[in-house]
Amino acid sequence: MRTTRSTLSIAICAAGVLALSSCSSGSSGEEATPSEEPVAAPVTGSSLSEAVTLDAVVGHLQELSDIADAHDGNRAAGTAGYDASVDYVAGTLRDAGFDVETPEFSFDSYTLDSVALRAADRDVPVSAFTYSPATPAGGVSGPIVAAPADDSPGCEATDYDGLTLTGAVALVPRGVCSFAQKGQIAAERGAAAIIVSNNEDGPLDAGTLGAKEDARIPSVGVSREDGAALAAAPTTAQITLAAETETTTSRNILAQTTTGSTENVVMAGAHLDSVSEGPGINDNGTGTAAVLESALQMGGSPDVTNAVRFGFWGAEELGLVGSTKYVEGLSDEDKAAIALYLNFDMVGSNNAGYLVYDGDDSDQVGEPAGPTGSDAIERVFEEQLTTQDADGTDFDGRSDYGPFIEVGIPSGGVFSGADDVKTEEQAARWGGTANEPFDPNYHTAEDTLENVDREALGINSKAVAYGIGTYAESVTGPNGVPVGADRDAARQSE
Repeated sequence: MRTTRSTLSIAICAAGVLALSSCSSGSSGEEATPSEEPVAAPVTGSSLSEAVTLDAVVGHLQELSDIADAHDGNRAAGTAGYDASVDYVAGTLRDAGFDVETPEFSFDSYTLDSVALRAADRDVPVSAFTYSPATPAGGVSGPIVAAPADDSPGCEATDYDGLTLTGAVALVPRGVCSFAQKGQIAAERGAAAIIVSNNEDGPLDAGTLGAKEDARIPSVGVSREDGAALAAAPTTAQITLAAETETTTSRNILAQTTTGSTENVVMAGAHLDSVSEGPGINDNGTGTAAVLESALQMGGSPDVTNAVRFGFWGAEELGLVGSTKYVEGLSDEDKAAIALYLNFDMVGSNNAGYLVYDGDDSDQVGEPAGPTGSDAIERVFEEQLTTQDADGTDFDGRSDYGPFIEVGIPSGGVFSGADDVKTEEQAARWGGTANEPFDPNYHTAEDTLENVDREALGINSKAVAYGIGTYAESVTGPNGVPVGADRDAARQSE
């Protein structure tokens, strides 16, 4: 199906897919302040970048901060704070002339009451992974069995060959595969629980198993230092975990221009929810604000070659739920109509880096290259951030590009860093503090507007707008080859 203006119903509303005609929408809430006059036609990367100002982006962050302050200090999915965030963003977009929908989706909401780990006669600092099963009231205990720290630790059943895991507590380093996969393999080998140790300094917190159905055994995380100590002197571990999971609903926001070709839709997205521990102003108010202001400056009916669709995702912090539901609901034709996806998650980190998703895998770190065309997207952002001499960052699956990459949609974006540590060489180039996380306030109550790096936010917000405007004008990359050219050829041959 070729989507046209008169047939913009993609008709999978319940899954969170943009159905631009008939899906029911949530209330827009309080009226949003209209944006300044949108950029003059035609929209280009340069014109849209020039139109987006730091003051306007910070204004959106102030709104989100005020919402969090009025709702128990957070904007987490399934809460009144998140609903108010949806109402603000959706209302602002409607006032700018966009077709806007806020389709609901269901997800499992996880509430952790307590978690404790005792080993070697001491209490070890520990965090529970979201969706980890609870233990019996007295906890579970067993000997600690450490998986070898090979190239894919705990990711294959053979990692435990020669080890007795039945009734034991598996100890495995973080890395390569998901926490859920590590737990599933340990469970299949008979483990009673699993401890994952961080692969960098600091605690391993805010991890998730992705979904309730992926959780098999109690699963917790510890710091690299504590993990090394437990592996060096194996003993008996006791894990006590009280938690419950219930099914609830949340909403995505989907907005599309009324102009531009719908055969090469340009998508740009950011997750709107925070963690429950804090207001989430950098993570991900900054990405939300930059994308929102780019949309407002573009306007709902711009002079563009390609239609632009904006997605603001719910429940990202619970395992990319909103964006996954959206992509899962797309038909093959609808997927083929999306030329590319641009993702913006944290663009104002307190100890900021200038990072561009490594679409061509030139860094040879972690995951392989993105779908064909991701390399061209990477170059667009590198050229926009030439002054900053941006580094690559791996498609490690921790943000909403993940579901798009999985179905072959070219993806990219910019990022200012989360809990990874800034190197001395990076600090020399960009300023800030070496050997400290890019965002020391990541997933905490201190992720506030006061702790956003305004300079990085301004630079990255203009890069966000530049990427969106560039591809709204043309999906041809800097090398003259259309982004996702192989997908286009396959589509034309059908």
